[in-house]
Amino acid sequence: MYNETDFDKIDLHAEPPTEEPARQYYFMAKCRNRVLDFKQKNGCFPKACVVNMGCQMNARDSEKLTGILKLIGYEMTEEENADFVIFNTCTVRDNANQKVYGRLGVMKGYKKKNPQMKIALCGCMMQENTAIEKIKTSYPFVDLIFGTHNIFKFAELLSASFEAEGMLIDIWEDTDKIVEDLPVERKYPFKSGINIMFGCNNFCSYCIVPYVRGRERSRSPRDILREIEKLAAEGVVEIMLLGQNVNSYGKTLAEPMSFAQLLREVEKIDGIERIRFMTSHPKDLSEELIQVMKESKKICRHLHLPLQAGSNRILQAMNRRYTKEQYIALAKHIREEIPDIALTTDLIVGFPGETLADVEETISVVKEVEYDNAFTFIYSRRTGTPAAAMPEQVPEEVIKEGFQKLLETVQETARKRVARYEGQVLEALVEEVNEHDSSLLTGRLSNNTLVHFPGDVSLIGKIVKVKLEQCCGFYYAGTLAEHT
Repeated sequence: MYNETDFDKIDLHAEPPTEEPARQYYFMAKCRNRVLDFKQKNGCFPKACVVNMGCQMNARDSEKLTGILKLIGYEMTEEENADFVIFNTCTVRDNANQKVYGRLGVMKGYKKKNPQMKIALCGCMMQENTAIEKIKTSYPFVDLIFGTHNIFKFAELLSASFEAEGMLIDIWEDTDKIVEDLPVERKYPFKSGINIMFGCNNFCSYCIVPYVRGRERSRSPRDILREIEKLAAEGVVEIMLLGQNVNSYGKTLAEPMSFAQLLREVEKIDGIERIRFMTSHPKDLSEELIQVMKESKKICRHLHLPLQAGSNRILQAMNRRYTKEQYIALAKHIREEIPDIALTTDLIVGFPGETLADVEETISVVKEVEYDNAFTFIYSRRTGTPAAAMPEQVPEEVIKEGFQKLLETVQETARKRVARYEGQVLEALVEEVNEHDSSLLTGRLSNNTLVHFPGDVSLIGKIVKVKLEQCCGFYYAGTLAEHT
């Protein structure tokens, strides 16, 4: 493992190893020498900035990039005019791509002032050929580009970019590789995401993810449990198991294990007090999983269950593989089995062919299920997906009308759901000092609701009991229970 490796003793005159992760350790050692050369010439260590622009899985990947950069010797900063800047991109919606192009426009000015600066791009957007071609044409000053499948090669690619003339591009179309034991620098010392699987086999007609993240592949349960045990020993109390569709976990293993079975094993690990996971596809959510959640003392009372649309016609066009009636029955069953569960969802407005009558069907599901929160999106046409080629792309004015009405319904029902906890004393994991009022701390309830309350910074990372004094829409103002 990397934390047991003496990087100063790696023989850089020898050929790099062929096995992973030893090969990456070799290139980390090589990059360390580059960093030391920089320090000798400039009197300080170079600075690096990792900009995460995507989902929880991207955030976890960014922690790996940061871990490697710190081990190499870079000083980390949030300033984008650093000596090395890497953007970990998203491409789920077009505005994510536009954001990257906007940042690159700014980076061009930084690089003019500091020609030695290196700029790298990775993540989902880099798996799109059209994006790569545009960057090559419009932003030739970018030094390094790689995608989602070979992120484990970051040290090797960084080393190669030091020696390369011009832009270095290394994109894999797919992979079955999972490389363990690479450095990670966690954002929070007390909670952590854990990748349990990669890729997606669902091919929803609007979604680019299967094309940029590849087909499903599950990590071995042994490696997952070993990583969680190590995190628990380091003081982590909450983990989030990550995958594009965690309900499909284990299907690609030589000895299949269900996601519910994995959760049972994770729950046995001492020190871990909270378990979360993201995301669940409704078509794969098993009775076994519902019962494991019901019986668990550690699995958080929150389930994110994307609906996307409430019209059966649109659901079929989306290739979601369930009906409105099946979804509602599942949601009701979950609530019957786990009454204190918080259900959240994703909703899309403006899918090709959708009418205002279809949006009304989605609104009817929202009213019936009564979500604790919902993430509502306007459909984004992604080149390469089946939906992008569908006729009847919806006019913008129709989308806006439906979106506004749906958003108002979501907010109204969510406020009612969240308000039902008012006056109760519940446990919250204290995550940080409140960003708007430094006299307050911000904690997260098991059901994922935030609560802000007075308290000392020494409580950060601890699970405390908080009285929920006042519901403020989607969060609470509270007080520590022992002070009430």
